[in-house]
Amino acid sequence: MLDIDTFLLELDVMVDDFCKTHQPPTIPPGPAPALSRSEVVTLGLVSQWARFRSERDFYRWAEDHLRSAFPTLPRREQFNRQLRHEINTIITVSHHLAQALLTPQDVYEALDGFGMATRHRSRRGSGWLAGEADVGYCSRLGWYEGLHVMTTVTRHGVITGFGVAPASTKDQPWAETFLAARACQHPLVPEVGQTVSGDYVTDTGFEGEGRHAFWEQAFGVRFHCAPQRKSKRRWSKAWRHWLASIRQIVETAHHSLLNTCRLDRERPHTLVGVRARLAAKVGLHNFCLWLNRKLGRPWLAVADLIAW
Repeated sequence: MLDIDTFLLELDVMVDDFCKTHQPPTIPPGPAPALSRSEVVTLGLVSQWARFRSERDFYRWAEDHLRSAFPTLPRREQFNRQLRHEINTIITVSHHLAQALLTPQDVYEALDGFGMATRHRSRRGSGWLAGEADVGYCSRLGWYEGLHVMTTVTRHGVITGFGVAPASTKDQPWAETFLAARACQHPLVPEVGQTVSGDYVTDTGFEGEGRHAFWEQAFGVRFHCAPQRKSKRRWSKAWRHWLASIRQIVETAHHSLLNTCRLDRERPHTLVGVRARLAAKVGLHNFCLWLNRKLGRPWLAVADLIAW
């Protein structure tokens, strides 16, 4: 395990090197920002640890412990504005780490989704994300109000792309939108990332030979999905065990986002806030995998990486 100072140093060096080599400097109008781009991204990623109950709790800790490392630390409201302004940088950092972690064995991606609650579904009124979040069903949460998060994960647990949709969005149409955004590299949703190999492994929620044939023709991708129980097509026991092992890795990556990175406790007020938080959590998850590989630790041993 690492102490927090060593972790911060490793993260700051990686982000600073990335910003210097991949992100051209910009000179925004008005007074110079209190923090540099790399400092904002570094603090944005660190703030996602579940050790902090909320962003407010993290900022109180940062003001007490990080003044020497970040002497120009501004007020929390100003930092939040800078963080939202750098959302595309955070997304690019997470994708850069994913690309750095790819291996020749990554010949497929697992495509899967999970529910993200944004408020209690029994509460009255429309809430903060009216028109963007709604009520849907998730096996983990049951009926909930919030968003449906889609991710693509490699065999090592690296998250290569992600996106959000209303909770009621079904798996198949959501996957089609996700693949279309990946195929055309839509500038408004850079978080979906790029296809790694063109092969996707999914569970029965994405089953449908007709849809798979259309997706292969339209987007150049191939889907490998276990048949439903009533289907005449059968998978062998070995194939089902292989799918179960992939599902376990995907669930571990999702657990990292939901629990280790505090996503399950977030209650954002805007869609921009949702994207910024999710991008930072994916970036932190991928960085922890990158650092674990560097240290010779198991890649997905994220929860015990820091000795708080």
